[in-house]
Amino acid sequence: MINDSRLPSLHSHLAWWGLRPFTSDEAYFQWQREALSPDEIATLHRQVEQKRRGSSTDEVAFYDATAHPNILPVLYSQRYDYYLAIGQRVADRLGEARSILDVGCGVGILTTFYARQYPDKAFVGIDRSPLSIARAQEQAQALGLTNVRFDCLDLDRVAPAGAYDLILATHALVQAEQDPGLPSRSWRTFERASESQPQTDFEQRTGIGPRLDCLSSLLAAEGRMILFEKTRQLARRVPLQRALAARGFGLIEQPELIRYRLVEEVADDGPFYLLGRGDSRRFRWDESPEPDEGPHFDRAKLKAGSTDSGEPLYENHWPSAQIAWEQLHAKHLLKETTKQEPDGRQLHVELGQAEEGVYLYCANTLDQRQLVLLEPASRALLAAYYQDIAASAL
Repeated sequence: MINDSRLPSLHSHLAWWGLRPFTSDEAYFQWQREALSPDEIATLHRQVEQKRRGSSTDEVAFYDATAHPNILPVLYSQRYDYYLAIGQRVADRLGEARSILDVGCGVGILTTFYARQYPDKAFVGIDRSPLSIARAQEQAQALGLTNVRFDCLDLDRVAPAGAYDLILATHALVQAEQDPGLPSRSWRTFERASESQPQTDFEQRTGIGPRLDCLSSLLAAEGRMILFEKTRQLARRVPLQRALAARGFGLIEQPELIRYRLVEEVADDGPFYLLGRGDSRRFRWDESPEPDEGPHFDRAKLKAGSTDSGEPLYENHWPSAQIAWEQLHAKHLLKETTKQEPDGRQLHVELGQAEEGVYLYCANTLDQRQLVLLEPASRALLAAYYQDIAASAL
């Protein structure tokens, strides 16, 4: 839950940094063209493309560039709604902590907000971008903050000194956004295998294992951790939770899935975790799919008798499509294909006939499900769709 009483202070803080809220891409890009020269925009776009290659050097170069006084407010205004969502939640959970480490603090936008909200607490922000840290130090000094320090270091190479009552890591520990995560046992289930090697492989690929080991060693005995990463997909959420549990972390409160805007684009992200060890843990880890927005399957309300032969009687592209598929009566399989990849991923697609109509069902081990149900007269349409999917690669 959010304490809205902090909202005016947070808006004021973001405005001090030069950030502006936008609700339309048109208005945002118009401001970008007014604030930046064509050369600056071209350079920024080039560095964005280089960052996508995924190397540490390219990522540091990108964040160094974004710390420039002209570029910083323009680029980070895209994340305005993100700062509102995370800034309020974190500030409300600093509790009795006296020493706080902010991992991957960037230019220090939120770190300085927390320091302003809690002048009696000591904050340390770390980041591997030298120019981001330099900007954070300058801004903290301009704000007259004496309770925050910024250090340039790479957590993968050097551990910070000291022990902390609270560690913050928001969009900092799992940067491999394209990593598929941990596949389920088969296309029929959302459950993950318990074997250790796939989990170890995930932790090594993403770097989350060594980073959590480092942070765990920095946390005071009764310390807490706030974690918010791009791991909403179940295939990524499960191995992250298992990595946390293996290091003794548990849930102090129920995880929260957060939706925020990047100008017009909507981001569904999280979960937002408040974690502790020992007696502070109150809730159990959950590895089931989150409740989704798929339509409820009700035979009595199927769109029978439609004048459009191509209009689905029922269509669901959410995990709950599996439940609807299981509820079909008297299924008769017409065609099916299951593909197995070397890394264990599977894709299953089947064309069938049921009492409710002809159906196409797709499922894979990265938790995607799709069910389309049509009138029997539209069988040829679904057969063509089946052939396209069956012939495609994963």
